[in-house]
Amino acid sequence: MTIIRLGIIGCGSMASDNHSQGLLELAQTMKVTATCDLILEQAQNLAAKLGDVIAVKDFQDLLPHVDAVLIALPHDLHYEVGIACLKAGKHVLMEKPMANTEAQCIELMETAEKANLTLMSAYPVRFWPIIRKMKEIVDAKTYGEVFQMSVWTEQLTIPPEGHWIRSAARLGGGQFFSHGCHYVDLLLWFLGEPIKGAHFGSNLGVPWMEKEGTSNVVIEFADGVMGYHMGTWGARGTRLGYSVHIHLTKGMLEYHRGEGKLYLHTQMSEERANQDTSSVTEILMEEKDSGKQTQFEIQHFLDCILNGDKPFTDAHSTLQGLRVIWKLYEAEEDNTIADLRGLGLAIAASKSIS
Repeated sequence: MTIIRLGIIGCGSMASDNHSQGLLELAQTMKVTATCDLILEQAQNLAAKLGDVIAVKDFQDLLPHVDAVLIALPHDLHYEVGIACLKAGKHVLMEKPMANTEAQCIELMETAEKANLTLMSAYPVRFWPIIRKMKEIVDAKTYGEVFQMSVWTEQLTIPPEGHWIRSAARLGGGQFFSHGCHYVDLLLWFLGEPIKGAHFGSNLGVPWMEKEGTSNVVIEFADGVMGYHMGTWGARGTRLGYSVHIHLTKGMLEYHRGEGKLYLHTQMSEERANQDTSSVTEILMEEKDSGKQTQFEIQHFLDCILNGDKPFTDAHSTLQGLRVIWKLYEAEEDNTIADLRGLGLAIAASKSIS
């Protein structure tokens, strides 16, 4: 069996805390052979976790030792490093977002296509087993037609003074662009073609952010289906945590990330001015793993390299999601509703992971 040599560029918390365990689980098809970080100690620490790995400061020194790279750098460096890796003939798994501008995304995409290389965005949520189960249920219309999908992410993220995340220019925007891109991608995948939408963001309660640290977005999709996402980096407490609710005409699916469970709620009492919201609840699925569960997306990346398949979260679908965010930002500045039609954003409901 071919073993792919993988290099890690950027060894901060995303790589060392979130990716390292998943990487260790994939020894059958992949071996991390090099790590890179401007802070050499961070590269060395991750190398020590992964075993028998070269640690370097300059990513150019990593390239001779790898077939593919995972880039987990500040967002404003994605384009520069990604282009260099692609031009060196390396497959690229790019941490979200792909890049900070549309022109940069397009050049990355075209460079990869011309060289017949795999360029994939690291959107792990689409690969989580419970999310895939929810998509299967929605597509099969097991509990009727979907008419509302809501995603909540509540966390307290306070980067240290001077950290790049505080800078709108380096981050590419605010919390919505940096973190909400996961969930715009998810809404597009589940609900299809967006028609119009509005975004409202604020750094009230999150003053360390140059742009918004809390964001709310509402998107209307074809046939009147509604999508919603609320995310904050300023939560001082949480009830919803990370959760997804999908309302269907015959029930409601609830993914409670904190509990690692997928619930089905059915047979809700009809409200008659008594505020009775009781329903029958059952557990459809429970997670075996917690955390980011990045091993699923990394395995898919490796499979695409080995089989020549198109990545499930490829550059085209990634750019589509980012275009929605940029359009919503523009409308927010103009105090208007964003027209999201005609952006080439239709995603086939039947699309599935191979």
